[in-house]
Amino acid sequence: MERRQLSGRGRWWPGGGVWPLLMWLLLSVAMPAMAQEPAAGGAEAEGPAQSTVVQAPEPIIAAPEASDTPAPLPIKTLSQSETGVREEIQSLRSALWERQAALAQTRERLTYAKSLQQRLDNEFASLEQRLESAGLGLSDNYANLLRRRLDRLEQQHLADNLVPAIKEQLEAARIEQFQLEEFGAVLDPDEPVSDRLIDQRVQVLNQLRSLVDDHVHVLTEYFQVITALEQRLRAYQELVRRRLFWLPSVEPAGPAMFAELLQAVRSIFDPSGLMEIVKGFPASVSARLPLLVLLGLLFAGLSYSRRRLKERMKEDNRSIGKVGKDRIGLTVTALLSSVALALPGVLLLFVGALLVAEGGPLGQGLASGLVDAALVLFLLGSVSQIARPQGVAECHFKWQATGLAAIRHGMPRLLVVLLPVAALSPVTQSGAFMEFDASFGRIAFTIASLALAIFIHRLAAAYRSVTPARRDSRGWQAVHLLAVATPLILALASLLGYHYTAVQLEGALFISVCWLVFLTLMRYLGLRALAVRERRLKMERLRAKRAKDQELEAQLEASASSGEGQPGSLDLPEMDLYDISAQSQALLAISTLFVAIAGLWVLWAPIIPALHLFDEITLWTVSDGDASLTVTLSDLGKAALVAFVTVYATRNLPGTLEVMILSRLQLAPGSGYAITTVVTYLIVIIGAIASLNILGAEWSKLQWLVAALGVGLGFGLQEIVANFVSGIILLFERPIRVGDTVTIGGITGTVSRIRIRATTLVDWDRKEQIIPNKTFVTQDLTNWTLSDSITRVIVRVGVAYGSDVDVVRELLLGVAANNDRVVEEPPPAVFCVGLGDSSINFEIRAFVRSMLDIMPLSHEIHSAITRELAKSGIEIPFPQRDIHIRTEAGK
Repeated sequence: MERRQLSGRGRWWPGGGVWPLLMWLLLSVAMPAMAQEPAAGGAEAEGPAQSTVVQAPEPIIAAPEASDTPAPLPIKTLSQSETGVREEIQSLRSALWERQAALAQTRERLTYAKSLQQRLDNEFASLEQRLESAGLGLSDNYANLLRRRLDRLEQQHLADNLVPAIKEQLEAARIEQFQLEEFGAVLDPDEPVSDRLIDQRVQVLNQLRSLVDDHVHVLTEYFQVITALEQRLRAYQELVRRRLFWLPSVEPAGPAMFAELLQAVRSIFDPSGLMEIVKGFPASVSARLPLLVLLGLLFAGLSYSRRRLKERMKEDNRSIGKVGKDRIGLTVTALLSSVALALPGVLLLFVGALLVAEGGPLGQGLASGLVDAALVLFLLGSVSQIARPQGVAECHFKWQATGLAAIRHGMPRLLVVLLPVAALSPVTQSGAFMEFDASFGRIAFTIASLALAIFIHRLAAAYRSVTPARRDSRGWQAVHLLAVATPLILALASLLGYHYTAVQLEGALFISVCWLVFLTLMRYLGLRALAVRERRLKMERLRAKRAKDQELEAQLEASASSGEGQPGSLDLPEMDLYDISAQSQALLAISTLFVAIAGLWVLWAPIIPALHLFDEITLWTVSDGDASLTVTLSDLGKAALVAFVTVYATRNLPGTLEVMILSRLQLAPGSGYAITTVVTYLIVIIGAIASLNILGAEWSKLQWLVAALGVGLGFGLQEIVANFVSGIILLFERPIRVGDTVTIGGITGTVSRIRIRATTLVDWDRKEQIIPNKTFVTQDLTNWTLSDSITRVIVRVGVAYGSDVDVVRELLLGVAANNDRVVEEPPPAVFCVGLGDSSINFEIRAFVRSMLDIMPLSHEIHSAITRELAKSGIEIPFPQRDIHIRTEAGK
């Protein structure tokens, strides 16, 4: 493991982020083994008390063993010698016997599977008919019978590796079938072997091939029967669950329930049962010693690092909000540390579950309850540690102080009630104490529901008290009332006899709330990551803006001296930080909402049959040859959801990409805009295809329509499509960028804006020229600043005949070299380029940094040349012409 050195501390710090993560991983390894203990209650309560190791129910159809699959054929190629043929015949006969046994065994399994399928089909059809005729008017006794039927069905399952094993056998048989066909095709009747041996080999091969063909057919039928049997088991269980959910499970509460409660307390806490638990301690320790030692080490490590974890969290809190030190890793570490702080009590409950597991029926039920209590403590204790003073919620997530105070005040009291209830409730749900579930179980459930209602009321009241708008809002009042009333209504339903329904609903509600709390933490973690990144991006942009302002100021000064117009600002494809923040938060919120809805759907779909109603409402059917696709109301809702997510993502994705990805890359100006634009197009295309596929509009049916639309667009919107494609080419190829000086079609200007259809140039007169993108792709383009903004300036000078050429050249070269606008590399040069009518012609060729220096340089060079030539007595001649006047005679 890589050890991290903290700033200012030269040693390994056990309270950092790696230690709680290691604890969590080790605990996750230990939890499955501990969670197997509670299941002992029902299955072993009637058996001997000394054996409490829980065995999973045997599958009704076991998977075939590896030895049941015949060995591969011993022959790869057919022999042509007599000895080889004899050995082949013997090997083929052995393979024939093996496959005869395998075929008989597969047929026996197929017969058994068919009998099971027939029995389940008959039971399913009979029960479905009786339930439809009875409606909801079922007695309590019938409901109890249904509940027992469901318990039996849940114990009936197929082996997990049954289907893969059948597939492996079927694949091996098909390979043998192909191999035997090849043998039959290469048999040579003219082999130098006796005809009798050849006939025997052919006969054995034909028998073997016929046997393998039968085996392939039987295995295929067996696979189909097993698949249908698995589907029938699931449908049977679903049928019983749907009907049981809305039926009363016990008699309504009355005076008899309280008398039964006293009897339950006496039976559960009977001294003999408690002594049996104590006597089972040695057996529990000896059977689970490695696991107990592991839990003890975890507990010791967490207890030792508890103080250091808190100190580390306080130390990290000082870096929150500081751009140079703040990072998302601090929040992740603090979250893991908060979970680690909640683990010691969880480990103690797990240790207690292991110690009482060998304590007879009471110990088995109590072990199951302690595991449930440990899970409750883990979930609620983690939330409590996150909300602790100077914790993650306060310092990292900036949660409201009133809500945090309500959690800190109410969570310990809630745990005082829920932990005993969670530990004792499973005792009456199976085993010897099952008869007391209607009394003891319902009272415990009612107490837990009341505690939850009180905690929810205090938390909702604290949340509403933050602002007067929330306090006086009728919507929040309704939410407050509904949240408090839900556990109370479930407690009332339990007392009225619907105990099973209330327990299932409250369990699903509890898991749903835990799921939503987890997603809330993940959302705040995402917001925190965005906030950290946005602050750093803002700092980087401020620095870049300062440098850009300085550069722009220099350009404006140069343009003022040159007399050329220069755009005051360039429309760089860069998003405002406020837009980025709003888009990122909106996208994170909708993503969290989508995941929350999907998770709640998965959690509640097996419980509420009404959720399956939309799958049964058929809107239309799409036929594709022999197959047909039924589109239901649920599919329509899914398509609408995909379309909504697509639209929302296209509006808010650019900001998220800018913050999380593009800002970390060293991209040239305009590249980020190109990436976000293309990603937006891809999202639209993928979302449209996905929505249409859900509604049954497959690509094979739409391709001709798309082709026709393509032809129509090609003729009717040819220029628009050409400009659109050219815009994409410009965004990726980037022959021009915002701020470049270009010349196209006789127009020279600075690129100020690049859009999908057209690009804007600001010329030297500060007029905006809108030029279609197609022009930049199809016509000649001069980019003065694409890779280098340095350009050449030529100044022409003429001197009188008789001047010293070398002296003039040195004077002109000095004038060019002494000008600050002329770059040193490439150096300036002076050439005598011709002998004119009136002068000796020279050219000064110098390079300047930008086009804005051309006119100022021309002015400065000409002025300096005039002065230097005058000082040296060199004349700049006037144009000379010889005029001959001819006078004609007589005029």
